[in-house]
Amino acid sequence: MRIITKTWLKITNKEQYKINKEIYNAQKANKKFCDRLLHLKEPANLNVPKKNGYSFKHSGNSGDIIYALPAIYSLASQAPITLYLHLNQPTNYSKTFKHPLGNVMLNKSMFERLQPLLLAQPGITSCTAYADQSVDYNLDIIRDYPFPLSYGNIARWYFLTFAINADLGKPWLYVQANPEVKDYVVIARSQRYHAPNIDYSFLATYENILFVGLPEEFADMRAMIPKIEYQPVDNFLELAEIIAGCKFFIGNQSFPFSIAEALKVKRLLEVCFQCPNVSVEGINGFDFCYQPQFEKIVEKLYYSKICPDNP
Repeated sequence: MRIITKTWLKITNKEQYKINKEIYNAQKANKKFCDRLLHLKEPANLNVPKKNGYSFKHSGNSGDIIYALPAIYSLASQAPITLYLHLNQPTNYSKTFKHPLGNVMLNKSMFERLQPLLLAQPGITSCTAYADQSVDYNLDIIRDYPFPLSYGNIARWYFLTFAINADLGKPWLYVQANPEVKDYVVIARSQRYHAPNIDYSFLATYENILFVGLPEEFADMRAMIPKIEYQPVDNFLELAEIIAGCKFFIGNQSFPFSIAEALKVKRLLEVCFQCPNVSVEGINGFDFCYQPQFEKIVEKLYYSKICPDNP
């Protein structure tokens, strides 16, 4: 009977049919959200007692770990921090996106590259691989909660879960800038999270363009910008020093942009409308998903020595 009623309404009153469908879909989504809340495997650690130091577990990829740092600092409240990173944890990346680690979030090689950067941060006294150690905060539980992780701001996922806040407009990563790249525009673009119809080839008219990232990513960019230079790095501390020292940085929603965002350098973010979960906050930041606007921002930053927030 319900199917007959819906079909009849669709024929006789299309506008009301659309309204009813929207209401039904919203109610269905709300029920799914509430059901997941009722079946949480582990509640958030909201009542950890005050201690002289705190330990944290994280199983996500490198970028997620960078975006978790504001929450980690807020929860630690200036006490020493121990990080345990859980390696080789499976994930289900969309088949439309090619991820360099395949179907795991963090492997040993990435951990070894990330570790020097994390240990260089104030307050972080230890960073080792997780091996069933007891922890004060399990940051992975954000994935048990029903908030859709393909939207919003990755850093705020932790705020929603642990009842905390931090000023994301201020830097939360600190390194020494590499002075050798002060006249270079640095680019990193993964093979996923592309905005449709964005073309980097106009940058061929600019001097001193440098790429950081994987060799296959560089090959894609060199096809658009033949004279672009390539800068491999031994670890992510070295990568961060390059990003900190450059003229400005261009990246999509991949790990290098998380560094640029955390450092608050002059930066441009290519936004993927299918998964808009990275945001630009604070000074020196721009985002784009349309070609003319992209070109205009690059022109402004390349030829101006004035901070973009104070034109």
